Amino acid sequence: MVYITGDMHGDISRFQDPALKKLKPGDVLIVCGDFGFIWDGSRQEHAILKKLQKKPFTIAFVDGCHENFDLLEKNYRIVKWRGGRAHMIAPNIFHMMRGEVFTIDDHTYFTFGGGHSQDFEFREKYSWWLRERPTHAEIGRAIHNLNKYNTHIDYIITHEPPASLKDCLGVDMQQRLEIHTFFEDIIKQCTYRKWFFGKCHTDRFIPMKFYAMFERVLPVEMERRKKQR
Repeated sequence: MVYITGDMHGDISRFQDPALKKLKPGDVLIVCGDFGFIWDGSRQEHAILKKLQKKPFTIAFVDGCHENFDLLEKNYRIVKWRGGRAHMIAPNIFHMMRGEVFTIDDHTYFTFGGGHSQDFEFREKYSWWLRERPTHAEIGRAIHNLNKYNTHIDYIITHEPPASLKDCLGVDMQQRLEIHTFFEDIIKQCTYRKWFFGKCHTDRFIPMKFYAMFERVLPVEMERRKKQR
């Protein structure tokens, strides 16, 4: 089974959630950005990562707006995982790179992390990376990969929400990036079953296909689980 949750910001207590304790070998937990366990490279952080390596399930995440891209890109090699490119943090921990398509349990997952930090002016001297903002080249690669699947994807995982949802979420889109236009194009041109995103720090379903994720742990195939009962 595949499960989805939202921003963790390096909070190990999130793994005490009863829903996560039920995950078993073969299950995959996807985090919609701001994973946060690769931040300062400290001994404490390495100790936490070792604890996560002992989990029986796989942890995969897209990058968000609060990641240390220097550590992520320099310390971890790129591998092919489930059909897409990923940084391998540990045998059971992967960073799902932007614009990739992964196949998990016979379903396809398009991933695109990154976005815009509203607080970047306060962080840019010590904890902000320009690389959190997706580039034109990354969007080009994403379009190429989507076309390989004839723009049909089962699930979409991002950190930023589509700009068209801002009124539903009460989000102030102070700065529009190329990624926002790209996401609107995906809505119009791609077919998909569900779109999960983090960033907004709220758990909310927006009909008909959008899920804002934060603390909740959600199985991606709730409909199938209900039919099996």
